[in-house]
Amino acid sequence: MTNKDIAKVFKLCGQLMELHNENSFRTKAMANASFRIDKLPFAASTSNLEELSEQPNIGKSTAEKILQVLTTGTFPEIEKLIEKTPEGIIEMLKIKGLGPKKIQIIWKDLEIESVGELYYACNENRLVEAKGFGLKTQEDIKKSIEFSIANQGWFLYARVMPFAENLIKNLQEKTSNKLSFTGDYRRKMEVLQQVQILCEGTSEEALQLVKSLEFEMDINQESGRISFREENGFAFEVIPTPASDFAKNLLLTTGSPLHIQQLENLGELKSLPTEEEIYQSLGLAYIEPELREGNQEIELAKTNSLPTLITYQDLKGSLHNHSTYSDGVHSLADMANYCKNELGLEYLGICDHSRTAVYANGLSIERVEEQWREIDQLNQELAPFKIFKGIESDILGDGSLDYPAEILSKFDFVVASIHGNLKMEEEKATNRLIKAIENPYTTILGHPTGRLLLSRAGYPIDYKKVIDACASNQVVIEINANPLRLDLDWRWQQYALEKGVLLSINPDAHRKEGHLDMEFGVYVARKGGLTKEKCLNAFSLSEISSYFTNNKK
Repeated sequence: MTNKDIAKVFKLCGQLMELHNENSFRTKAMANASFRIDKLPFAASTSNLEELSEQPNIGKSTAEKILQVLTTGTFPEIEKLIEKTPEGIIEMLKIKGLGPKKIQIIWKDLEIESVGELYYACNENRLVEAKGFGLKTQEDIKKSIEFSIANQGWFLYARVMPFAENLIKNLQEKTSNKLSFTGDYRRKMEVLQQVQILCEGTSEEALQLVKSLEFEMDINQESGRISFREENGFAFEVIPTPASDFAKNLLLTTGSPLHIQQLENLGELKSLPTEEEIYQSLGLAYIEPELREGNQEIELAKTNSLPTLITYQDLKGSLHNHSTYSDGVHSLADMANYCKNELGLEYLGICDHSRTAVYANGLSIERVEEQWREIDQLNQELAPFKIFKGIESDILGDGSLDYPAEILSKFDFVVASIHGNLKMEEEKATNRLIKAIENPYTTILGHPTGRLLLSRAGYPIDYKKVIDACASNQVVIEINANPLRLDLDWRWQQYALEKGVLLSINPDAHRKEGHLDMEFGVYVARKGGLTKEKCLNAFSLSEISSYFTNNKK
């Protein structure tokens, strides 16, 4: 163990002492000890108690702790502090730009206990109004978290997409050979370790093509494949293939191992000009890349029963969104005008946070009524475009909804979501959701598991029981399109569809540009087999108006 390693333990102890408002003199002494240990003129690991104690500003007590760290990696004082500090809070101390004082505000005032929740809060613009924070600090924290996540080897599809599209465009400008995304990226997997590109040509041609990119990189070549990281740290792999095998190798590298195995069980995969012809040679209809996961797609393709998957163009409106009434960046009018004029949508469903969500400036009943008056005025001005009066009502600990029934009954629709108390065991969490689903005012179940991809696992639920309850109570399930959520997970969407449950691709937008996240919601909805007929916000204005009216009855 180096002096720097020992110093880090003392530094963490000092940070935790400051976080928990320990005696300021002792806190400063611990920070000073960390500095002195790092600057020792000899290796502490080769020293003894007497020699360490003689060093300036070290002393016997600190020397004893150094020896404890060398033998056990820790000492009692820091262990006590760690025991009463959530693991996620300790992780935050590693984020550049965040010290104990700011983390104390994040933890105690904003009730955020993990890096994932903090990242989501940055996206929701929740840090801006907190004491000692501002827009620049919020953006710096967000970038630091993104860098940390990328260094762990995984990244969000939505995060890499613009860089991947730009890179393949640059490559295509330099060659007349065919190029195509393949692998997990082509199947629109929500999280990735690398982006794969199939490249027509020899290994040497592919290598020279990669080298022509105008940035410095370390290139690794193994089994003919070329791997590298582009300038933002995302991992790419270029796979060369002869022109005659392009379609076959595109098919082989796109599908999941199980999908390819099921195809090979049907017969030889021939080198034909297109993937469509290869599927046809096996007696199958063409299977869209998003569906090639080894689920039911082969059997459906045999009988030409594959769903016509939803597209972004099928969406008619945007539901579950936030404005400056709660924690949004843009006003209600801004959000409505953006949906109408920039996106060409027919309606907006506004769903600001309910009153229990104090951290998100949740709406009191008086402010709900104020918003309703503004909606009525805007609907006159923007007609035929319509703003629906919605709310994201917190599901309370016992499964009840925020607000009394006489208020809930006046909304056009209610999105019921869990935001607090996420650590329940499966049975209790499931029953909590089911009680909310059975509430007669619940229209949509929002982000059903509360997960944050690469950051926080969702709370444990019995998916079948929750989906069955939605089917019985005619409650729509949200596909939260925020790239950090994408919840309901695509792996459970097919079961919901089989049970007759409608799904809704909701952006959970906290700013105008957030509506664009519906694109990523569409990608995972396609993986789940969703059609426009089964998607609530693919309904026209007249259709969804009738749906909300009938649902309230």
